[in-house]
Amino acid sequence: MKTRAALLVLCLPVVAWLPAAHAGAAAADSRAAPAPTMTTSAVSMDQAVKMVERRFHARVVKAETERDNGRTVYVLRLLNDAGKVWTVRVDARDGVVQ
Repeated sequence: MKTRAALLVLCLPVVAWLPAAHAGAAAADSRAAPAPTMTTSAVSMDQAVKMVERRFHARVVKAETERDNGRTVYVLRLLNDAGKVWTVRVDARDGVVQ
């Protein structure tokens, strides 16, 4: 019971903030410049990791995100059962492995 009460106390500020944040967004001037948006990727980092692990029968031991000529690229370091380590690059836009 104490755990539920503590959880409720922790969640109340978030719940109270949500309607205020929504109302503020609705009241924004429609003529204002649009907020910068992040480019969405067709392939997430998790999807890229799973795809590469299945394709190469290896485990991803390190994963980083880089920008290459304006494109997001996942740089994944792999380790197989024989101890071989290598790196592949996955384009986040289309999932092409380089």
